[in-house]
Amino acid sequence: MEDAQDSALGFAGWIGENWTSWLAAGLRILLIAVIAITLRYVIRRSITRLIKRVNRRAEAADSANALRGLLVSGERRRQRSQAIGSVLRSIASFVIIGTALLMVLSDLGINLAPLLASAGVAGVALGFGARDIVTDLLAGIFMLLEDQYGVGDRVDVGEVSGVVLEIGLRVTQLRGDGGEIWYIRNGEIKRVGNLSQGWATAAVDVQVRAGEDLDEVRSAIVSAGQELGKSEPWDELLWEPVEVLGLDSVTLDSMVIRVSAKTMPGKALGVERELRWRIKRALDSRGIESVDEESLALEAARADTDAAFTGESGRNGGQVPLQKATK
Repeated sequence: MEDAQDSALGFAGWIGENWTSWLAAGLRILLIAVIAITLRYVIRRSITRLIKRVNRRAEAADSANALRGLLVSGERRRQRSQAIGSVLRSIASFVIIGTALLMVLSDLGINLAPLLASAGVAGVALGFGARDIVTDLLAGIFMLLEDQYGVGDRVDVGEVSGVVLEIGLRVTQLRGDGGEIWYIRNGEIKRVGNLSQGWATAAVDVQVRAGEDLDEVRSAIVSAGQELGKSEPWDELLWEPVEVLGLDSVTLDSMVIRVSAKTMPGKALGVERELRWRIKRALDSRGIESVDEESLALEAARADTDAAFTGESGRNGGQVPLQKATK
């Protein structure tokens, strides 16, 4: 009983001596936690509001600029802003919570030097082991920040091409021409050809015979281009009038005239087909014959055959009277 009483008195004395320091440490830890939670909430909310404000300004600018509004879709802007906001909020949370945790451990009297050294070694080992993931994440972040491509863009990433379905921090999804979905790691994308930014060029080569009147051919092409620019929906797809660039090549049998038009991104192929259709009709209405390499080669082979046949029959015709005269 005396030993128990002495132990109780010692324990009570120890508590009496240290309760003030414990209370101060507990209050400091509580204050650190409150400040960290409040700061995290304020910063995350500020980032969300900043991104929304930037999006509203971008939407207002796009509404004032019709061309920009056609190029940038709402889904593309939404996904890009969500990804950037998620990255910024995660970084802010990691920094704030990590700093608060280190401060709490320091108040508890834990030596942080071995812990930081171990964390550094673990971080280096994790970096070497997961370097591909880190590379993919960094590449995805820079792609989003630089706005290299967005949802709805048609891109060529080297081995595959297609329409962007979704952009993640690690993987980009593309819809191929055959309907397949490609999952491409961002770190493996070395170059990107964005076919949906700016404008596209529809180029058509018109090949006619070398003896045709160039002014008449130009007039037919210009009239076809003007009709295309006045009809729907091609008037919205054409951003500039159809232009006759001139002779691209001239041979003994034919000449090629290059025709070009600036179109909406991703719509050049359809414009080329329609323009080629209208130019053919305009040439036919004026009696101008369009040719190609196969038809010219076929005509040349037929001419050579006819010439060879005519020459052989002429030689035979000359030999028969000679034989009759000899007889």
